[in-house]
Amino acid sequence: MYKTIDEANKAVLSKIIGSAPFLVDVVPAKTVIDELNGKVLLHAGPPIKYEEMTGPMQGSCVGAILFEGWAQTEEEAFVMLKAGEIQFIPCHHVNAVGPMGGITSANMPVLVVENRSEGNRAYCTMNEGIGKVLRFGAYSEEVVTRLKWMRDVLGPVLSKALKLTEEGLNLNVMIAKAVTMGDEFHQRNIAASLIFLKEVSPFILQADVDEKKRLEVIQFLANTDQFFLNVAMATCKAILDGARTIQEGTVVTAMTRNGKEFGIRISGMGDEWFTAPVNTPQGLFFTGYSQEDANPDIGDSAITEAFGVGGMAMIAAPGVTRFVGAGGFDSALNTSNEMMEICIDQNSNFTVPTWDFQGICLGIDARKVVETSITPVINTGIAHKKAGVGQVGAGTVRAPLACFEKAIEAYAKKHVLI
Repeated sequence: MYKTIDEANKAVLSKIIGSAPFLVDVVPAKTVIDELNGKVLLHAGPPIKYEEMTGPMQGSCVGAILFEGWAQTEEEAFVMLKAGEIQFIPCHHVNAVGPMGGITSANMPVLVVENRSEGNRAYCTMNEGIGKVLRFGAYSEEVVTRLKWMRDVLGPVLSKALKLTEEGLNLNVMIAKAVTMGDEFHQRNIAASLIFLKEVSPFILQADVDEKKRLEVIQFLANTDQFFLNVAMATCKAILDGARTIQEGTVVTAMTRNGKEFGIRISGMGDEWFTAPVNTPQGLFFTGYSQEDANPDIGDSAITEAFGVGGMAMIAAPGVTRFVGAGGFDSALNTSNEMMEICIDQNSNFTVPTWDFQGICLGIDARKVVETSITPVINTGIAHKKAGVGQVGAGTVRAPLACFEKAIEAYAKKHVLI
């Protein structure tokens, strides 16, 4: 269909630029993901077995089992897991993404993002806030209680509110506003989260729900600075899945980590994963913790960098560089300029004031990564390597070069484009 790789890549980028993502609902995961029947859990990253998972992902599994009521105690949950009673599926294999451990179970509410330009949908669990949370491997009673509240109150209230909108919430508009307000959509989402609260609040007030629940939901959204991260993840997944229907290019359409392997997909190789051992994030740690406590890189949230935000858009949020231990404004500028060396173009839908109103990075080209040996920078939270502890810091990490080398070698064997 395409005579050259550049032509194919241009078609992929056209679909990214022309995407039309809308947040349309919040529903129990099992209602939109058929695979979530029986004792099944979704996880972040490429395929992995339970015994290969790092501590925080295993801890998240325990929390999900307790939440679903498959076991009544931590000990019972570990017995089930070690006995192989739980089936695991990568989130990416069922049109979903999950932060950190990415553990998603049948009754967890998921955000539903519809990419109207391509007619496809993507799903992601909602952000739990900070502190002891499932995504970082915590599974205490506090964690499970919050998950049940999200199932019983937050999800249903947001679903009713979204049904009162004419067409859902236009996410391109929200992201375009937030990027001018200092968000990069991985470690900083406070502007987008506030915009989301502004847009959804009138509908929450109109929704037929108990006043106590209404106030609880609005207060939770007001308190949760990172709420929009999960919306952004589902948005980037929906857009890139829509774009990878062009299967002759070298554009990176997914980046993800499971604590053991880092995996990428490129448009010309469809569903195939190209993996290499993950690196461990470097950054700043909460009081009492150090680099020795850091878990290896984990989570589907690098889908944001694949889209061109997160670490790729560091210059949009120079304040984040201090939070992740990466310097200041000059460092942020240098990072985004470096990332442009491995990208094909810039996305004028989302312009960055601190970058002289240039558009965000568009289209990581696996060829350019291999040619330059420059690998994508990812902004990330850092989980403690032991199950049950949770988040201990934030930092940056590089994707391993070997993923891109494997992808290009496979592409060369499959395609004859030049």
